[in-house]
Amino acid sequence: MPNSDRVVLALGGAGTVGSGIVKALLDKGFKVAVISRDNSRLERLRSFVSATTKDNLTTIVGNVGSEEGAEQAKQALLKVVGKVTDIVSSLGFSWWQGGPPHTQSLKDLHWVIETLLFSTFVSWKAFFPLVRDDSNCTYTFITGGAGEKLLMPGTGFLTVGAASTLAFCQVLREEYPEVPCKLNQVKIDTGVATPDRMAPGYLNHLDLGEAVATLVERRNTSHTVFTVNCPADLKTVLLERNL
Repeated sequence: MPNSDRVVLALGGAGTVGSGIVKALLDKGFKVAVISRDNSRLERLRSFVSATTKDNLTTIVGNVGSEEGAEQAKQALLKVVGKVTDIVSSLGFSWWQGGPPHTQSLKDLHWVIETLLFSTFVSWKAFFPLVRDDSNCTYTFITGGAGEKLLMPGTGFLTVGAASTLAFCQVLREEYPEVPCKLNQVKIDTGVATPDRMAPGYLNHLDLGEAVATLVERRNTSHTVFTVNCPADLKTVLLERNL
């Protein structure tokens, strides 16, 4: 199946990580769909991608963070694009530093878990059936390494939320070992930024996008976690085509 016949749903595609992935997929000839609650973010995404690929980008205003919203978004999406062959999920946020746990409320913790875990679960439950039984299809989770350590004082709830997402991805790999769909995870153990906001050791979101687009394109691995600790790892992955 050529890239031009494939439709990628990029969950979280309007964010920093997601926008780099969306641009790279479009540049490789894929059709891409992005759902967001914020139409202004979708407009920014449309102005960000290459002008020559803009016609292959479908944007839909919707909420994939609730079961009802995800189902409505799925129906709206299928009405427009007809099918989905690949899904990339980079939902949630990359940073939270609200303070140590004793200064937080249950409401604060619930918000973090809802943003990082609940949205990932709800959207997976809604959209995974579209691709699960086809070996030509892929579902790729983009996760962070914050769940494995406290990044700095005051970021504890980020660690809790990110750890729950890592655990959920592990559960999926082990609960569905024989699923035909290529189920993979890219775990990023460093910061990701746009070119104008780079810091030492950070990944350029465009370089990350190219790596993820390569993984989606090749479809030659499944039930695998690809860990990226630094830009050099990403370069190795790209040049040596380990994805």
